[in-house]
Amino acid sequence: MERVIFACVHNAGRSQMAAAWFNALADPAKAHATSAGTQPGDRVHPVVVDVMREAGNRPQQLTADLARGGTLLVTMGCGDECPFVPGLATDDWPLADPKGQPVDLVRQIRDDIKRRVVQLLQANGWARP
Repeated sequence: MERVIFACVHNAGRSQMAAAWFNALADPAKAHATSAGTQPGDRVHPVVVDVMREAGNRPQQLTADLARGGTLLVTMGCGDECPFVPGLATDDWPLADPKGQPVDLVRQIRDDIKRRVVQLLQANGWARP
């Protein structure tokens, strides 16, 4: 089982959306995603919950121990704060932060994240059959 970690600063927007899309679209026998932040917030941004229609996700701390169990770390704006874990593949997705943005822009961010997740799943053979 492959494990992908999506990380942003507060784990309250981009990384939450990416993990939700990944887990909804991935073959659960092949891969699973989790999300974390370098400075986790108290909750997922309300606008993100609204556009994803998903509640109950709690932000969590991105640590070297959490990353160590992963196959791939996809960062989304945490920059130098993301831990380096030897042997862990990394990728960076330059995405706007949805915090404080109008719902139309958050929808665009959501759709861009979904497109990237679909490409990642297809490239690695992790998509649902």
